[in-house]
Amino acid sequence: MATTEEQHAARDAKLDALHEQLTGAVQSLVSGEDWKRALEFAARFRARSFNNTLMIFAQHQAAFESGRVPEPVPTYVAGFKQWQMLGRQVEKGQPGYMILAPVTGRFASFTPKEADSWRRLGRFEKAKPGEAVRSRMVGARPAYVWDVSQTGGDPIPTPPSPRLLKGEAPDGLWEGVATLLEAEGFTVLRVPHEGIIHGANGLTDFQSNTVAVRENMPEAAQVKTLLHEFAHVLLHGPENPDGVAHRGIGEVEADSVALMVAAAHGMDSSDYTIPYVSVWAATVPEKSPVEVVQATGERVRRTAASILDQLPTDQVGNGDPPGLSRHTPSRKPAAPERARSDAPLTEEPHRVAVSAVRSL
Repeated sequence: MATTEEQHAARDAKLDALHEQLTGAVQSLVSGEDWKRALEFAARFRARSFNNTLMIFAQHQAAFESGRVPEPVPTYVAGFKQWQMLGRQVEKGQPGYMILAPVTGRFASFTPKEADSWRRLGRFEKAKPGEAVRSRMVGARPAYVWDVSQTGGDPIPTPPSPRLLKGEAPDGLWEGVATLLEAEGFTVLRVPHEGIIHGANGLTDFQSNTVAVRENMPEAAQVKTLLHEFAHVLLHGPENPDGVAHRGIGEVEADSVALMVAAAHGMDSSDYTIPYVSVWAATVPEKSPVEVVQATGERVRRTAASILDQLPTDQVGNGDPPGLSRHTPSRKPAAPERARSDAPLTEEPHRVAVSAVRSL
């Protein structure tokens, strides 16, 4: 009969192998030509001002009500020539949405630290030797953009979307994870639909100490989301000294932990996790998606193992015959492990989960 230590070693080896498979799957996905084209496409679009966003939305709503576009909410918007560069053409009879484009002017100064020293240059005027030159917004002009639904042509490349798990959840898994969350001081809520939690599958709020999961999806998806949120609670709370500085890393960690715990209960969440992790890993600056996933490996494995150690559920065996489960009456539940990373990550100064974490 294998000792508890041997059983844990076998279990941990399987978790390590599972993380290696996730890393390989992410690498395969992000190295493909479709992924490259999707990122290149997304890079052509920049965030617009709040006022312009409202103007686009209102005009799109009017276009929808008049039957000129099929959906009430705009998606991708671009100028006439931008769409042509992307292999698409604005369809005949589709008027554009007016926005305000900035008008800039060139200014020069010998003493740039003095605010009153800047002078505006004429259209073709050059700065004098030794002058600093800057551009400033001096006004706005009308410009026009079109939603993708108003165009036709080449298909738009998009990254793969996560697919929700289907079917029933393993017996006792929801209850087990909910109990662990309650031991951490969190109240678990089931909400009717995603509209209540900002369009997400789940939401962890560290101010109210609540974890909410929408119930209008299959049970398997609900329990996987609960695992994701539990990982946020263990890893990314505002008082956790090891909480990550970039949301992309936090989402990679949370869904990787959920994948491991789900797999230990016979659930395959790869159709959701691989695209989800890949997209979030791609948001981390100065690191490739594969590097992000690899760097989280040990922290993810230890967190998944600590959760599995505390769950009284039937889990996939480690090769031992039935009846040699590590869950014996004499075993005391382990305290929740606040996993520490052996490779600290310092990214942009935005602390994830200060008030809430939203899982898409």
